[in-house]
Amino acid sequence: MSYVALILAGGQARRMGGADKGLLSLAGRSLTARALDALAAQTRPPARILISANRHLDEYAAFGHPVLPDTLPDYPGPLAGLLAGMARQGDAPLLLLPCDAVLLPPDFAERLLAPLAAGWQAASAADAEHWHPTLLALTPGLSGSLAAYLAAGERSIRGWLAGLRHCRLAFEPPFPNLNTPQALRRLAERWPAA
Repeated sequence: MSYVALILAGGQARRMGGADKGLLSLAGRSLTARALDALAAQTRPPARILISANRHLDEYAAFGHPVLPDTLPDYPGPLAGLLAGMARQGDAPLLLLPCDAVLLPPDFAERLLAPLAAGWQAASAADAEHWHPTLLALTPGLSGSLAAYLAAGERSIRGWLAGLRHCRLAFEPPFPNLNTPQALRRLAERWPAA
C-alpha cells in the first residue's frame, strides 16, 4: 500500500521552553532528521513525505521535502498541521507522526496502515503506557470532516477521532515521549541502545 507520511513539527513546544522542537538535537542530529531516518527504515517506506512546520521554514525545507505551514492562525494544534497535510495527500493513505517519533519498529507503517484496508478510517498506536493519537494512519477523503470539526472551534485530536471508524493498535516497547528537555536528555544518554 503506497502512502504519504506527514511529520508534525509545527507546534509551539511550550514544554520545551518554546524551542522549535523538530530542530532540537538528539545525539548530534535533529529530531526531524531522526524521524526521517525512522521512516526510511520502514519495511514499507512512504512514497512521499511532507513536513508540517510554522517556524524556520528554510531549515525544514533543507530536509528535501515539502514544508506546509498551518492554514489556520494562532497555532491551533496538531489538527491544523494535519489539515494542511491532507490538502497534499491525494488519494493515498496518510501516516501522521510527530517530529519526536524517532524510535519506530520497522513494521510500524505496515501494521498501522493494515486496518485501513479492512474498512477502518483511522488507526492509531498505543503502548503499555499511553495512547498516541498523533501516531496515526488515515484513509483519504477525511479533510471535509476535519475542516468542519475545526470550524466548529474544536481542537482535540481525540475528539475528532471519536467521530471516525477508528481502532487502536498495541505496540511494544513504549514509544519515547520527548515533551521536555529532561526526557530528551534521558534518551540521548542511552542512544542508540534505545
